[in-house]
Amino acid sequence: MIPATPSSIRAQSSPPLVATRRLKDVEISFPIVYGTIAFWLGKKATEYNSHKWTVYVRGATNEDLSVIVKRAVFQLHSSFNNPTRVVESAPFELSESGWGEFEIAITLFFHSDVCDKQLDLYHQLKLFPEEDSGPQSIKKPVVAETYDEIVFSEPSEAFFARVQNHPAAIVPRLPSGLNLPAPGPIDHVNEKKRSDTKDHPFSQWFMNFSEADELLKLAAARQQVQAHIAKLRRQLSMIDGLPQQSKAASGQ
Repeated sequence: MIPATPSSIRAQSSPPLVATRRLKDVEISFPIVYGTIAFWLGKKATEYNSHKWTVYVRGATNEDLSVIVKRAVFQLHSSFNNPTRVVESAPFELSESGWGEFEIAITLFFHSDVCDKQLDLYHQLKLFPEEDSGPQSIKKPVVAETYDEIVFSEPSEAFFARVQNHPAAIVPRLPSGLNLPAPGPIDHVNEKKRSDTKDHPFSQWFMNFSEADELLKLAAARQQVQAHIAKLRRQLSMIDGLPQQSKAASGQ
């Protein structure tokens, strides 16, 4: 989990107007996924240009993150022309081509009512599939993704009201009797269809990080662990029984 601490949010907060009052003991979280997708060029591949790839930051179920993210900065390897790339609107991604793997630094900057602190992420570009995944194919890309959550503690009432119904936000139930200001028009919230990454051309390759899917995976993993523990217990009981049998055999 990636926390945005209360102190970092309050450090450069706006003047104490009604709309900027903070909600004590309240947290808003935004599940995110950052990673890369790489396509092998096949017969078109050359020694120094073998893959076309894209690095991105997206909502965990492909929601538009521009409701909180103002811009993203991607720091590529120094061998690229203009290695520092700035993306000012969703989708927060960039595409390039090359032949080598390297670490990409990703910096997210948030809107002024969200957080004054930037968030630094790091991702290893992966071009080649694992050995057990079979040979490279132009039809199946190599996808490497990381799931995490950005947590905003003690958000302002205005920020809470603005994102409480956004599909990317996980918001708590507020105490009864607490009235929040109605969300006003926000010029940096892009509501156009083109910024909604649910229709992303790579969506079929994205990993599924939905809560239900994660719960099923956890349940399956728990069952595997329990089965393995039971197997180890049976093996230990058999090992414990061997000395007794040998002693009994030697006494005859």
